[in-house]
Amino acid sequence: MKLTDAKIKAAKPKEKTYKVADGQGMYLEITPAGSKYWRLKYRIHNKEKRISFGVYPEVTLAEAREKRRLARILIADDIDPSQERKKEKLQKQIDQGNSFEAVAREWHANRRERWNPRYAAEILNRLEQDIFPDLGRYPIKDIEPPLLLQVIRKIEKRGAQELAKRQLQKCGEIFRYAIATGILSRDPSADIRDALKPQIKGHFAALDTRDIPDFIHALNFNNARLYPGTRNALKMMMLTFVRTSELINAKWEEFDFTINQWTIPAHRMKMKKEHIVPLSSQVVAILEEQKKLSGQREHVFPSIVRPMTPMSNNTILGAIKRMGYKGRMAGHGFRALAMSTIKQELGWRHEVVDRQLAHAPQNKMDKAYDRAAFLDDRKIMMQQWADYLEKNGLK
Repeated sequence: MKLTDAKIKAAKPKEKTYKVADGQGMYLEITPAGSKYWRLKYRIHNKEKRISFGVYPEVTLAEAREKRRLARILIADDIDPSQERKKEKLQKQIDQGNSFEAVAREWHANRRERWNPRYAAEILNRLEQDIFPDLGRYPIKDIEPPLLLQVIRKIEKRGAQELAKRQLQKCGEIFRYAIATGILSRDPSADIRDALKPQIKGHFAALDTRDIPDFIHALNFNNARLYPGTRNALKMMMLTFVRTSELINAKWEEFDFTINQWTIPAHRMKMKKEHIVPLSSQVVAILEEQKKLSGQREHVFPSIVRPMTPMSNNTILGAIKRMGYKGRMAGHGFRALAMSTIKQELGWRHEVVDRQLAHAPQNKMDKAYDRAAFLDDRKIMMQQWADYLEKNGLK
């Protein structure tokens, strides 16, 4: 006679373990301790075997019968359900070992020697910030286009369309690596490329000279509640107008305070040439304060979350957004602001400002200058620029 929930609940423990049958080989095994285990007895390959379906009431009567039905289908096809379960368990272990993050880190390690160290570190930092939090734990074979698109669109919503595009490209490289190593059969990134927002090429957002006092006021009063290190980074961006990547990856070893000079190594420069940044007294003061904040760490501006790594570009973008300047200012915009203001307000000629910006030489004569071109002029100019910002309220 088949079991019912009432019969199961009424079945009390006895001195010895006993069975209560439900039919088709399935029974409930009741121990002296009162535990009730679902079992299925079956024959396959001329051998009698048993498989467990769990414990009642965690596994209900209806669920146990469904497990029995599926097991009998396998048996009818000459497949041992016990062996099939072991295969599934092993596959789950393999899938967990092949999570997106695990495969991505393997891909990164495989290619790291081909990249310069800064680029390799930047790629991994981007993945850790933008991709791993949402996709990292998923088995890579379970990531479908809609899930990937959701993650990439989160980056787009920050206004970082170019970054979203690059992150999708990197995910595609990781998926194709998984295909090449036999983990995956197809690349889901290929299906969502046309779903990204089209990029409108143009200049980086930058403030006008007349906006400087208001921006400095917002930075000084800090209604955005920025961390001290983040505020110092923004001040340094204004005062030195280096590229964002050059600032956030700065290391203390690059600074010589005996001559107040910052030498950015060639491998961190866009043009792959060493670049000198004269330090104004205001910049030196900021660096002295930052030294107290960053302690003995290698980077001048360490990440708040991962202190052994540098601050991310997203920190700069996020700070500008929280200050209310999203769409009006970008990290790169400090360079355009300095170029126009130093020429218009301080009267410096273009080639001196341009050399401080470390732009690519425009002609053969420009190429003849070495890394220290106009250095004496640039020292004076950088101090005048810092004094100008100070007069406009920069503290």
